[in-house]
Amino acid sequence: MSPVVSAEGVTKRFGRVTALDNVSFELTDNTIHGLLGRNGAGKTTLMQLLTGQHFATAGRLTVFGQRPYENAQVLDRICFIKESQTYPQAFAVRHALEAARLLFANWDEAFAAELVEDFQLPLRRSVRKLSRGMLSALGVTIGLASRAPLTLFDEPYLGLDAAARHIFYDRLITDYAEHPRTVVLSTHLIDEVSNLIERVLLIDRGRLLLDQSAESLRTEYVTVSGPAASVDRLAGTGEQLHREQLGNMARVTVRRPLDAAERDRAASLGLELTPVSLQELMVRMTTRGSGRDSGATVKEGAR
Repeated sequence: MSPVVSAEGVTKRFGRVTALDNVSFELTDNTIHGLLGRNGAGKTTLMQLLTGQHFATAGRLTVFGQRPYENAQVLDRICFIKESQTYPQAFAVRHALEAARLLFANWDEAFAAELVEDFQLPLRRSVRKLSRGMLSALGVTIGLASRAPLTLFDEPYLGLDAAARHIFYDRLITDYAEHPRTVVLSTHLIDEVSNLIERVLLIDRGRLLLDQSAESLRTEYVTVSGPAASVDRLAGTGEQLHREQLGNMARVTVRRPLDAAERDRAASLGLELTPVSLQELMVRMTTRGSGRDSGATVKEGAR
């Protein structure tokens, strides 16, 4: 089966600014992808390329096997919801939902009505008069109820309070289980969505640093704490992302899968092993080195 999205050496420049630099990856069918990175990393630019709002300066990008730019056959199968979502000035909330029903072939009216109730959206209120939270709720309602084969969320849920965000997460994972599709979540709230994400793409300064399944990341990265000599003995030649040392005690975040025997050995050496969260991994990989020069892309299976 061909991937939903295939990018090969994709570069996007705006004048002298390189927003994306030789990026290659694939988005697989029926998978929730986490598109992670700091502000200005290139996440939104990538989504704009996927949705045909820009074209690549170099490289090849296909969505559903075709180039997305000015391609209605591709764009009709995509729903892109962003934080700064705009609607026609004259629209009330119900008008935005009616327009979405006409735009998206897989639109589920009953599901949309449930989401309207969940988020207590005022159907007759002008979109211009919505609070930031209500505007975010309208966006995620459209994104979820569209059931588009490729659904992109570019941090539209930042305006939601904690309770509303959890409604979004719960509704997303429940509906995704019943109606699988390809979903991309671009977010700064990494700890909140880490349990939803099946595959991670990490971008920094326009370069793809990480493209790997979330499950494998949980087994490949570990933080080792304890006597420095023992820490170094266990960490061995593993790729160190971060190191802290105070006196003879050290704490090292390292890329080194540990089997059961090695974990037993760590315990015998008086070492503490803790998993590395996606949030911590992003911070470590995008800040190590004086120039944030984190090195090459880490692909699944690489050692």
